[in-house]
Amino acid sequence: MKELFDKVSYQTSAIVTKKYSTSFSLGILFLDRALHKHIYALYGFVRFADEIVDSFHDFRKAELLADFKKQTYKAIEDGISLNPILNAFQHTVNEFQIDLDLIETFLKSMEMDLQPVDSFDESKYEEYILGSAEVVGLMCLKVFCYGDKEQYEKLHWNAMKLGSAFQKINFLRDLNADYHQLGRVYFPGVNMDVFNDQVKAEIEADIDLDFKAGYEGILGLPKKARFGVYIAYVYYYALFRKIKSTSSSEILSRRVRIPNRNKYSLLLSSYLRHSFNIL
Repeated sequence: MKELFDKVSYQTSAIVTKKYSTSFSLGILFLDRALHKHIYALYGFVRFADEIVDSFHDFRKAELLADFKKQTYKAIEDGISLNPILNAFQHTVNEFQIDLDLIETFLKSMEMDLQPVDSFDESKYEEYILGSAEVVGLMCLKVFCYGDKEQYEKLHWNAMKLGSAFQKINFLRDLNADYHQLGRVYFPGVNMDVFNDQVKAEIEADIDLDFKAGYEGILGLPKKARFGVYIAYVYYYALFRKIKSTSSSEILSRRVRIPNRNKYSLLLSSYLRHSFNIL
């Protein structure tokens, strides 16, 4: 039965999500149950593509990514794939009519990661943010709006900005590993030899603007999606505050984290704010 295979495929995507990201998994739990499998499917797809370019250094990454891309489009066209991650993804893409342009833009950003880049210029930086984060936010928004085109268009810009904020925080958090292990510097015009508190503060000011726009969008989300996305926002904002209070020299020497016990505390306070309608 195809239904059983689809169910197993979605369960596989859920396993991938829970293994790779506790914070993202927490946010999904507080979405409406009907949305869970679809957001797991989107995350599983994005995670596997990201793993190819970030982790598989002993393998032919360009060939792996090209094959993954080919399989992705074939799965969407055929309505099935024996790769359970791609089978779940195609099912969600076809059910919610997620634009292929969003998928293509995302995969292009993954291709950009195949070659080390000492520093992006502003154009390349914006192109990468669009593909790696903003269109992922739009894929999720497609699911959250469940076919309501007017609502999707209304929240389109805010969803992009929230995705942008999350990604830029990831860049700051992973600055040391990206530079020393992967040879990447995403922030435009940043010379790692002179990265200091002033440069860091300028990046943080830009992230603040994205966060404000993203928060406004959360308030306009359908109720079935609002709290789950708010949980992700709260976690990332807490991480952002911790990064802001950490010196530039420390950012370059260690990865800033939110301990799991603190994540659960954030979850409780978020739930109380949500319950009293004071988001």
